[in-house]
Amino acid sequence: MLKEVAVGTCGFSVKGGRRSYYRLFSVVEVQDTFYRIVRESTLEKWRREAPPDFEFTLKAFQGVTHSPSSPTWRRANIRLDDAAKKNYGFFRPTREVKEAWKYTLNAAKILRSNVIVVQTPASFKPTKENIENMENFFKANPRDNIIIAWEPRGEWYDYKDVLSKILEKLDLVHIVDPLKRPILRKTPVYYFRLHGLGRGDVNYRYKYTDEDLSKLVEIVEQLKGERAYVMFNNVHMADDARRFKQLALKNGLKIK
Repeated sequence: MLKEVAVGTCGFSVKGGRRSYYRLFSVVEVQDTFYRIVRESTLEKWRREAPPDFEFTLKAFQGVTHSPSSPTWRRANIRLDDAAKKNYGFFRPTREVKEAWKYTLNAAKILRSNVIVVQTPASFKPTKENIENMENFFKANPRDNIIIAWEPRGEWYDYKDVLSKILEKLDLVHIVDPLKRPILRKTPVYYFRLHGLGRGDVNYRYKYTDEDLSKLVEIVEQLKGERAYVMFNNVHMADDARRFKQLALKNGLKIK
């Protein structure tokens, strides 16, 4: 059995803001660091105002993973000329990607994060070039003893053998919704992101049923290791996370 389970949401999803969130959960996945460059003073404020044992995981800046053609870049606070646009995303061997990772690591250091979430878009396909760029990126760039968890989207699950080898070779935690797909790599730490059930990778409007959450508890109960992060990322994330937390406690799981 796992030593503990950390339950939270992707973003501060509770009415009343961060302080209200701290009273309900002990971990949050920071989304702001994915969309834009957050000031160090802002990150320091978040760390300072949170309880000492509160945990921040964070999502790596999209400059590492997403090309500027992605609609997510509309929220970025960086102006790019046409030349620079070609140098961001897809783990490209460029100065811009390296700087984006440097920013991510610094944000993690300020927040004292144990885990960085790296999410790749469906447009990042399992091509030879993309695989080579990804492998070279993680070999060349520091991790600062932080766990790196990867959430692949799109065609990768059509090539599970390739995906499994990359996870193992690059020592990455497999981010997955275990209600939808198998966990492809056993690790001391597990990281689940739940976007709603149904077709495709996301169905944000989905509300998890009691049966869904009971099944999720059963899956978590069977894991062995240090910790599992169970992070909800749907419209009803705060309520679903609260219900899952109550059910997990009722079943004897140790909740962080």
